[in-house]
Amino acid sequence: MSKVRQHYSSEFKAKVALAALKGDQTTSELAARFEVRPSLVSQWKREMLDN
Repeated sequence: MSKVRQHYSSEFKAKVALAALKGDQTTSELAARFEVRPSLVSQWKREMLDN
């Protein structure tokens, strides 16, 4: 059985990335809060810093 790939809106990604940049919570805590993988939190944070 294959997994269905989840798609996230730009607004959601920005919300998560801004929370990560704020630095009040760890990547793991944010991942649990927003129900995403920790690697996505890091990726979206890095993408926001690059742009």
